[in-house]
Amino acid sequence: MSGPRDPAIRVVAMPADANAYGDIFGGWLLSLMDNGAGLTAARRAKGRAVTVAVDAMVFHAPVKVGDEVSVYTHIEKVGRTSITIAVEAFRRHRSEDTETRVTEAKFTFVAIDDSGLPRPVDV
Repeated sequence: MSGPRDPAIRVVAMPADANAYGDIFGGWLLSLMDNGAGLTAARRAKGRAVTVAVDAMVFHAPVKVGDEVSVYTHIEKVGRTSITIAVEAFRRHRSEDTETRVTEAKFTFVAIDDSGLPRPVDV
């Protein structure tokens, strides 16, 4: 992912999201990434889309309490009912301008109808 972009979601990591050493839990970060990817998937599917897989989750650097975390998404592939989204998370200390990539993964979503059954993405 390159070029100017807006984050799908941005939050500040809080003490309740951290372990005893002050590092943010990986599960909290995964949840944040799933939320950001879910927003992108719902916009593309023009409706409800659910997470069916997370692939290639890689942690590059820790996130600390007080860091601003930004999640960026990019649609990689659209199938008949599915959407694959590349997701990257970056941290920025509140007094700095530089972002550091902390994790990345690929999320797959399936568009579903009101009955919870798969539906075509392009309806």
